Amino acid sequence: MLLRGSRAAGPWGRLPPSWLLFLLAACAARASEITFELPDNAKQCFYEEIAQGTKCTLEFQVITGGHYDVDCRLEDPDGIVLYKEMKKQYDSFTFTASRNGTYKFCFSNEFSTFTHKTVYFDFQVGEDPPLFPSENRVTALTQMESACVSIHEALKSVIDYQTHFRLREAQGRSRAEDLNTRVAYWSIGEAIILLVVSIGQVFLLKSFFSDKRTTTTRVGS
Repeated sequence: MLLRGSRAAGPWGRLPPSWLLFLLAACAARASEITFELPDNAKQCFYEEIAQGTKCTLEFQVITGGHYDVDCRLEDPDGIVLYKEMKKQYDSFTFTASRNGTYKFCFSNEFSTFTHKTVYFDFQVGEDPPLFPSENRVTALTQMESACVSIHEALKSVIDYQTHFRLREAQGRSRAEDLNTRVAYWSIGEAIILLVVSIGQVFLLKSFFSDKRTTTTRVGS
């Protein structure tokens, strides 16, 4: 924390209160994004303690592996299924917690036998607090405070777009690498087949022009 009049504050102590609130709100924001590997025939679960009445959003996307699909399941503390989808590439689900407790959401790749997946998800619990709470305020927002709010909203949009394009770039790179591997294997196979056919043709043509000596047996008189 920064104390007013403290020398340790340095240049931050000279900032106006509105900028201090903006910086504190930016620092208080926490990310809940995870990218993890999901092996074949495997299931991965995550748990989150949520208070009643809290609005939550679960977003996920399969980045690499197979047909880019995965099973997703969300349960409340009583085990009631709130969300369940099979073989989804990406999706988003928003709900409001009906009671206090630990909520569980799982990603399953048990239907896949050989391929593992890379899964990204973002689980948002609650909403970001406003930069300038309306309670205990007797004046309207100043021009600088309004600018801070606009910048804060713009930065959140930029972060969302960056995440979206980063996931698309990772998925596109994975598809390109997979296609390159298939093309390389196909080229090697064609080269081997061409070599075998060429050698076979050489031996076949050689057999056409080779001398076939016939032996005759004379019966004695």
